Amino acid sequence: MNKPLRVAIAGLGTVGAGVVKLLQGNAGLITARAGRPIEIAAISARSRSRDRGVDVSGYDWEDDPVALARREDVDLVVEVMGGEDGPAKATVLAALQSGKHVVTANKAMMARHGQMLAETAEEAGVALRFEAAVAGGIPIVKALTEGLAGNRIHRVMGVMNGTCNYILTQMEETGASYEAVLAEAQRLGYAEADPSFDVGGIDAAQKLALLVSIAFGTRVDFDAVAIEGIERVSLTDIEHAADMGYRIKLLGVAQANADGLEARMQPCLVPAQSSIGQLEGVTNLVLVEGDFVGQVVCQGPGAGEGATSSAILGDVIDVARGLVIPAFGQPASGLAAANRTDEGAPAAYYLRFAVTDAPGVLAKVAAELGAAGISINRMRQYEHAGEEAPVLIVTHRGRRAALDGALERIAALDVCRAAPVAIRIEDV
Repeated sequence: MNKPLRVAIAGLGTVGAGVVKLLQGNAGLITARAGRPIEIAAISARSRSRDRGVDVSGYDWEDDPVALARREDVDLVVEVMGGEDGPAKATVLAALQSGKHVVTANKAMMARHGQMLAETAEEAGVALRFEAAVAGGIPIVKALTEGLAGNRIHRVMGVMNGTCNYILTQMEETGASYEAVLAEAQRLGYAEADPSFDVGGIDAAQKLALLVSIAFGTRVDFDAVAIEGIERVSLTDIEHAADMGYRIKLLGVAQANADGLEARMQPCLVPAQSSIGQLEGVTNLVLVEGDFVGQVVCQGPGAGEGATSSAILGDVIDVARGLVIPAFGQPASGLAAANRTDEGAPAAYYLRFAVTDAPGVLAKVAAELGAAGISINRMRQYEHAGEEAPVLIVTHRGRRAALDGALERIAALDVCRAAPVAIRIEDV
């Protein structure tokens, strides 16, 4: 095991450069922990001359990442180019088919093609690792595939996108609008110029799809994740939620119910004093519930050069140690298509109505909810000017389909001045 593990790096952006820095800066420590040296054999990126803040002049260069993946002097390929298809997928496939291990940070590729890539890796007898693709520096993939492997997982949930968490916490702390906080997040580099991938919940849903496969032993199915972003979360609801002891988070939840497997990414209310409720800024958190271990909470930086390169090196060191396990914790050929359900488990809901300020209005709203089997836990009406009254209701547990029917009928009442708002309250 003293023979060096020869690594090729495909992609030299922020994360790729971070991997080089980490291998250079902690070489002695990594060798001691891996039981053998880990050396960079070659690199591929779009530009050879760009200054990336790290010296790569001593490594072989390949303009074509697929050629890089097929080099005979490479044992493992680190793919950090990104992209669902194109060069990233071609490079990873070439590496696996050439009998080389792969470590990737590419959640989009794994969410779409993870099943096929995992089967290819297993046929070749090599590792396909993707810790860095889910929740940055948090070792949640390793926790599920190894540390918690003896548990039947009941639920996985968490905050998996730092951009969204930053926006929501800043709205609450500053009282600024969604648009204003988003603009500030873009200025600080937390959000892209086109932020739809983050704020629309897609980025976090891809991560959830990967965790669902590991936790429940199913094939990766990104299309089965119900997705709702934070674009429609208003400052009004954030303030009212806080007043009632809750905070709003973009929350990914997957759990096995009597009628199937539920997987959704959506804004939810959580108790303000819970571990998720206290999560601030760009930090990520994933909570796992197992039948024997109970509840395990993992929290840490969800993105960035340091966190992501740390996760990549964790996978690389495992391979250097000789640890080759199925990508999703069990053989890909044995993963079954999930029995998905769109209904979801019963839950309590936060409801906000804008109604006419007149006698009997609340009775009409309550009657429609009652007729649908939705029981009211508490109700609050705030001081207001004019004829439009804001009314807040927190329900007891109920089915979303029944609630939606009631809300549709309430919206049609002549006393309802705006479309009702409904946000799920998640037990933590």
